Amino acid sequence: FRLSYYDAYKLIEIYNPWVKNEIQQRLYLVSDESVKTPSDGQKIVVPVQNIAISSSTHIEFLNLLGELPTVKGVCTPHLIYNDDIRSRYANGNIVSLGDAHNVNLEQLLHLKPNVYFVASYNQQDEQAKRLQQSGVNLAFNNEWTEQSLLARAEWIKFVAAFYNKEQLADSFFSQIERDYLEVSAIAQSVSHRPTVMAGGNFKGTWYMPSGTSYMGRLFADAGADYFYKNEASTSASLALNFETVLNNFHNADVWLNAPTATLNALIQMDERHNLFRSAREGRVYGFYGRTLPDGANDFWESAVARPDLVLKDLIWALHPNLLPEYTPSYIIQLN
Repeated sequence: FRLSYYDAYKLIEIYNPWVKNEIQQRLYLVSDESVKTPSDGQKIVVPVQNIAISSSTHIEFLNLLGELPTVKGVCTPHLIYNDDIRSRYANGNIVSLGDAHNVNLEQLLHLKPNVYFVASYNQQDEQAKRLQQSGVNLAFNNEWTEQSLLARAEWIKFVAAFYNKEQLADSFFSQIERDYLEVSAIAQSVSHRPTVMAGGNFKGTWYMPSGTSYMGRLFADAGADYFYKNEASTSASLALNFETVLNNFHNADVWLNAPTATLNALIQMDERHNLFRSAREGRVYGFYGRTLPDGANDFWESAVARPDLVLKDLIWALHPNLLPEYTPSYIIQLN
């Protein structure tokens, strides 16, 4: 996205994740409804007071900015980890909008949010068109499409523009970026880079991150050696069969981003998982440090805004001696 300032308004231009250099949406942020804006975009009065969100990944940005009280509607509330949002939903102060892919339009229209933050999941988003035609102020918060953790975290500046808190967002991001780069530099100094693998076999397919994906880049920043580090044919996951993964990773030192929270569950998922040395030796890690019984996992929520903590978590797992006093935030070693 790009944020530009003019005398009468702020302009946010959101780029199409699927078409390079194409503008997906233009938002004109004004201080008063009477301000005239160009006709090629949506006008939104800021600071917003009443918003709805489609994804839990938007929550931590709002939390850091001190704007959680403006959230009045959420999708799939049972998958939200943040205690403030959960308690306000339980008390009836936040409404459920259903599923993000099939939002309850009647409930959303009744809520009348100043803006509804949505994630764009495909190029031809029929639901988004339907919502716009109904008069809902949409804002495409596409942080998930970024190919690095820092780029994802920088979307706090996007959210901040709706609250006139850009300076605060710049301060937060600058500090997080400094911490990330400093600890990554420490990881790059290691003499030994442990080999890593990721994911798990699910219904015959094993999804591994490509080298240019955010997870692949995270492995590199954490001082790991990854078989597909130079795989740049896609920024998404590689769909592999079990035999390929076994051939390339049977002797990997560490298994990261495991699909289960215990070693027993990992083996029950597929007994062949025990063919990997990392599983037999118990060097398996997953992002289950902050979870709730109903399925909420804070790694898929607040971690998008805190790449510095995610990186430290991986370095803790890969190079225990580098951060001896560190207590992990999201990652655990499976037992």
